[in-house]
Amino acid sequence: MTIELNSAFVARTLSPYPLQQEASAILSVVVSPGDSLPAAFDYDVAVLGLGYVGLPNMLAFHAAGLRVLGIDRSDRRLAEIRCARVDLTASDRERLSGALAEERFELAADSANLQRAAAVVICVPTPVDAHQVPDLGPLGRACDTAVANAVPGQVLILTSTTYVGTTAELLARPLAARGLRPGLDVHVAFSPERINPGTDSFAHEAVPRVVGGITEECTRRAAEVVQKSTTTVHTVTSAETAEMSKLIENTFRAVNIALANEFADACGTLDLNVTEAIDAAATKPYGFMPFYPGPGVGGHCIPCDPHYLLWQMRRHRRALPVVEHAMNAIAGRPRRIVERAMEFLSAAGRSMHDARVLVVGVTYKPDVEDLRESPALEIVAELLDRGAVVAYFDPFVDELRLPSGQVLRSIADPRAAVPDLAIIHTAHSDLDLEWLSEAPIVLDATYRIDGLPAAVQP
Repeated sequence: MTIELNSAFVARTLSPYPLQQEASAILSVVVSPGDSLPAAFDYDVAVLGLGYVGLPNMLAFHAAGLRVLGIDRSDRRLAEIRCARVDLTASDRERLSGALAEERFELAADSANLQRAAAVVICVPTPVDAHQVPDLGPLGRACDTAVANAVPGQVLILTSTTYVGTTAELLARPLAARGLRPGLDVHVAFSPERINPGTDSFAHEAVPRVVGGITEECTRRAAEVVQKSTTTVHTVTSAETAEMSKLIENTFRAVNIALANEFADACGTLDLNVTEAIDAAATKPYGFMPFYPGPGVGGHCIPCDPHYLLWQMRRHRRALPVVEHAMNAIAGRPRRIVERAMEFLSAAGRSMHDARVLVVGVTYKPDVEDLRESPALEIVAELLDRGAVVAYFDPFVDELRLPSGQVLRSIADPRAAVPDLAIIHTAHSDLDLEWLSEAPIVLDATYRIDGLPAAVQP
C-alpha cells in the first residue's frame, strides 16, 4: 500500500523543541499491511484504554497480523474481555473469539508494559461534566501514563476527541521535558477515532483515518502504524489540524440533528410527518444530507465533543453562536419529550401525577448496551420528578441507575404492563413492538415507528 504524505509544513516553533525544517516534496511510503513494526519490541502496538473505541482498534490491529497488547486499569474490564462478555458488533465479537486463543493478543493492567510496544495508541473517554465543561481527567491520566512509560523509538498516537493543541500539550511537551524529542527520539501524532458502536455498516478497515503529527517525520511514522488497520490514510500538516477535523465531524452532526429536531417541531405544528418530509428531501442527489429527529443525543461524541471546541473558543473570547444554539437545543430535547408527554396525557384527561408511563428502550442508540449520555436517563428522571409512575423495558439493560442514584430494573414482560402512556425511546432492531397496540397513547420519540394506531410523534 502507498501512503501519499503532503509534507508542505508551515514552519513554527513549539517550545521547548523546534519542529523540523519545512519540506516541499511529496513523500511516498510503501508498507505491506502484514509487515510487523520494529522487532526490538515485544509488541507492534499497545492500545491504552479498552472501551468502546480501544477494543475494536485492538482487534483491527490484531486482524492485520500484528502483535498487540491491550492495557486497561480496570481489572473488571479485562475480565469481561477475557470472557468475551463485552458489547461489540457481530464482526468484532467473532474477531475477539479468535484473538483470545492466540499468543499475539495479550491483555494487561500494568502500564509499565507500554515500554514493550513499538507503537502506543491512546483511546480514552473525553466526557464533559454536569456543567458541560470538558472533564480532562481520564485523558490527562492516560497521557501522563504514556509519557512516563515512553521509550526511544516509539510512536505515540492519541485518538481521543479533544481540544486543538492537546497532542502538543499533553504528549509532545512532556516527552520533550523528559529528554525524548518528538520527531527524533519518539514520534507523536493525533489520529481521531472513527468507531460507530453497534453497527457493522462500515468495516473498520474501510473507514479512512486522518493522521497529523507534531513533525513531518511524526506524521510519516504514525501513518505507517495507522495504515495497518485501514485501507486509506489521509495525512494533514499538523496534529492540530487533525484535532480540529474531528471536532468539525461531530459538531456538523450536532448542528444538523438540532436542525432536524426543529423541523420536527415545525412539522408537528403543521400536522405533517417529519420523517416523510425529510425522506422526500433526501431524494435530491446533491446538496442535501438527511438527518433525523429523536429524543435527544447520547454517547460520548455529539453531546460532548462540540463542548471542547466551545470551551476552547471561550478562552479566546470567541463566540460560535450556531454551535452554541445547537448544543443548547440538544441539551433541552429530553425535557421537550417529557413536556409533549404531559400535553398528550392532558388531552386524554390525565395529569402526569400518578400516570403510569412505560419507557421502551433506554440505551443511547439501537442494538448496544451503552447508556453513556443517553437521553433516557434525563427523560426518566424528569418523569419521576413530575410525579409519574415510571417503568422501563430494555433487553440490553437490566438495571438503570439515574443521576440521583435511584435504581430501576427493566420489567420482565412488557406485555403485562398497562401504561397510560408509552414512550418509544430506543427501537432495537429485534424488538417486537406489536404489543404496544394496546397502549392508549404511544409517543414515538424515534419518529420511525409505523403500524401502531395510537402512535404519535413529539
